[in-house]
Amino acid sequence: MSHFLDRLKFMSRVVSTFSEGHGEVVNEDRKWENAYRSRWQHDKIVRSTHGVNCTGSCSWKIYVKNGLITWETQQTDYPRTRPDLPNHEPRGCPRGASYSWYVYSAQRVKYPMMRGRLMKMWREARKTLDPISAWESISQDPVKARHYKSVRGLGGFVRADWDTAMEIIAAANAYTIRKFGPDRVIGFSPIPAMSMVSYAAGSRYLSLIGGVCLSFYDWYCDLPPASPQVWGEQTDVAESADWYNSTYLMVWGSNVPQTRTPDAHFYTEVRYKGTKTVAVSSDFGEMVKFGDIWLAPKQGTDAALAMAMGHVILKEFHLPGKSDYFRDYARQYTDMPLLVMLKERDGKLMPDHFLRASHLADALGQDNNPEWKTLLIDELTGELVVPNGSIGLRWGEDSAESGGKAGRWNLELKDAANGQAIVPRLSLADAYDAVADVAFPYFGGEHGDVLLRRVPARKLLLADGGTALVATVYDLQMANYGVDGGLGGPNVAAAYDDDVPYTPAWQEKHTTVPRERVIQVAREFAQNAHDTRGKSMVIVGAGLNHWYHMDMAYRGIINMLVMCGCVGQSGGGWAHYVGQEKRAGRPWRLRLTGRVRRAK
Repeated sequence: MSHFLDRLKFMSRVVSTFSEGHGEVVNEDRKWENAYRSRWQHDKIVRSTHGVNCTGSCSWKIYVKNGLITWETQQTDYPRTRPDLPNHEPRGCPRGASYSWYVYSAQRVKYPMMRGRLMKMWREARKTLDPISAWESISQDPVKARHYKSVRGLGGFVRADWDTAMEIIAAANAYTIRKFGPDRVIGFSPIPAMSMVSYAAGSRYLSLIGGVCLSFYDWYCDLPPASPQVWGEQTDVAESADWYNSTYLMVWGSNVPQTRTPDAHFYTEVRYKGTKTVAVSSDFGEMVKFGDIWLAPKQGTDAALAMAMGHVILKEFHLPGKSDYFRDYARQYTDMPLLVMLKERDGKLMPDHFLRASHLADALGQDNNPEWKTLLIDELTGELVVPNGSIGLRWGEDSAESGGKAGRWNLELKDAANGQAIVPRLSLADAYDAVADVAFPYFGGEHGDVLLRRVPARKLLLADGGTALVATVYDLQMANYGVDGGLGGPNVAAAYDDDVPYTPAWQEKHTTVPRERVIQVAREFAQNAHDTRGKSMVIVGAGLNHWYHMDMAYRGIINMLVMCGCVGQSGGGWAHYVGQEKRAGRPWRLRLTGRVRRAK
């Protein structure tokens, strides 16, 4: 009504003017503004984050009124880390800023939902049967089972009450255990980064009924299997601030501004220090605009691209011995000097197991765990030795005070038998007994399933009286990449333009990336790592992980980093999108799951 009266008095609403008539003081009701002001009023501010399975875990100010979220802003009280690093704050993203919308959205699922057809059959069965028998009558009747399963993906959900939902789940589990056994109940809990209590509750339930606990990574293909394949751990990477320490940064299959929004500023800011950035993405993702170079391989061919870069690095830096840093790193921190037995299968020699102390007469004097102690050749003496750090030294050794080898499970370049300094031999190219044609599997399709390549090998007498050819991991890797180590033979490349797996020319027909660009990036990546002692980095994302052969793509990248001595160096190595969520230790698991095993 007041607005109506204001309109009637429109011509008389001006009380006075100012600024020579350009401004007016009016007499009208402005209570309508209170609605806008009330929208932003709040009773209190609480600190929180957003449980959206995000490793960012950004800190937010949540403004609350009458118990309801009104709005959110980013916290700005993060502590400084180092004076030479940018501030971590402000941390947040548009998804987090709009999270309160999801809390009160009509689209949010607040109650159990069940397929309507199943609900109808369940209610009918429960009129005369107990829960387990009711589930049996539905699940074991082919007609009834097909009736509700055939419409999966077509919607048809109806709201169920909690008692009904829990009863049918419990009945299904109980019947499955009785009929097929507890190990046929398989499940997984929410990721610990999302809710440790939920994770523990689900894991405990499955354990108590004898079910099988799958990893939550099996659900959304989030864990790159290449990491446990190579290192035996779950992508334990540095925090994103370490991007700022890199001096050559590749972003491979990771749309950092979109999927790592709170961390993206480290990627954009490091360019002001002169760091060169390379974006590898099949589409023009948001991170591409920050790259000095954009490589756009055909979807799913990233393994070929990485292998071609590794070919260049091995040929230009390792083969001529251009980088002492690379060779010293390979000797001390990788398995490249270790010896591998070559075994004949189907008339061809193939890499088999690591040569171990247990394979030799007297086990090289290693009485404790000889079958777990790998061997290499010491350049200083030419003898086979068990190096420090071999896994068999991890347990069971006598104390050093009593003359034992305890304390030698480390990466010091020493002979585990006597503590003498060693220089692990990487290649047998100038100290071989035979040249072996070793078969390597090939999955490209156009060169046959197996490629024979020449590898220098040594002949050894085994404990059983037989003989075996052995080669170093380093020589096998050089051969696998198609690098000619001076032995010639088939399937090795004389030049980068040869169509031989895994040359830059070979990858071009698979990825469409120009070979010149591949050679350029590989050279720059390796040269920077040589000059800075490993400060070349690859930020890897899920774009590579959602392929059947994702382990090949990842291991191709990991190999590049290992060849260039980048892993474990500040500003170097790989930065994956999972791995920053750290599981709590023993006390937390004991309280919530009760499943901590005690070592005897």
